Amino acid sequence: MSRTYKICLIEGDGIGHEVIPAARLVLEATGLKFDFVEAEAGWETFERIGTSVPEETVEKISASDATLFGAASSPNKKVPGFFGAIRYLRKRLDLFANVRPAKYHPVPGARQGVDLIVVRENTEGLYVEQERSYLNGELAIADTVITRKASSRIGEYALKLAMTRPRKQLHVAHKANVLPLTQGLFLNTVLEQARNYPEVKTQDIIIDNCAMQLVIRPERFDVLVTTNLFGDIISDLTAGLVGGLGIAASGNIGLNNAIFEPVHGSAPDIAGKGIANPAATILSAAMMLDHLGEHETARRLERAVDRVLENGPRTPDLGGEASTEAFARAVAAAL
Repeated sequence: MSRTYKICLIEGDGIGHEVIPAARLVLEATGLKFDFVEAEAGWETFERIGTSVPEETVEKISASDATLFGAASSPNKKVPGFFGAIRYLRKRLDLFANVRPAKYHPVPGARQGVDLIVVRENTEGLYVEQERSYLNGELAIADTVITRKASSRIGEYALKLAMTRPRKQLHVAHKANVLPLTQGLFLNTVLEQARNYPEVKTQDIIIDNCAMQLVIRPERFDVLVTTNLFGDIISDLTAGLVGGLGIAASGNIGLNNAIFEPVHGSAPDIAGKGIANPAATILSAAMMLDHLGEHETARRLERAVDRVLENGPRTPDLGGEASTEAFARAVAAAL
């Protein structure tokens, strides 16, 4: 008997209400068995009940094999009592690894030969959100937190990931030449971990040079590991190399839980129109299948997405007129 996977689905806000049902439709066509449970989180949830992540949602995520999250909105100004849903879940569930692949897909502007993964430390750095203002707003200071523990485990995660790939190569991106205590701690801790993985060719690279090299020669990179803010920025750059955020997938992975999500936002300008491109969410679902050990099905799903991206039907952002559901049904048929 094949296993039944318990998957938590969180639509979130905006186009999340469209792309998550599309991904579910495709998952149901894979031939695997799923028990889907639905939960809520995001700005709409906050407006309705006063919290962006209800405790019931945390419990459902914790009780599931994996979670697929759609999109979350945030207000443009500070709202008392509000916290970003994904950032909260990363911290609450200790989802320490943010994993964002950038791989060639047949869409306009994509660079052939690109196949890399950005691994971002997901729990600390400047994203501890410890800011202070002084002198009537004339001076602001933000803390950055780097620990040996977090640096060690993200380094080990990246090294193990590199071991699974043909090139077995890891770049450690940093700014230790300017910030030797914080960035230096991160760099040296990861390099110490690398001694335990002699099969992986590990080298460090200064983050600004890394950005330039990604634009000039992205095919030289395999796995890249860096701190929270740098990873946030660099992973958007790498998404731009392969067609943009519309096909960018990601995973937030911890020891006990994992949440997979498209990188794009809630897109309120097109929400409710049924024209959102669900490719990033479907590719995030493929990442989820890899996490569950269903590697063959994950590859089938990626190939099905590529066939539809290449041959249609295409959603408006890709130059077509297809609806979100039509794209998803085409991917399901291509499986």
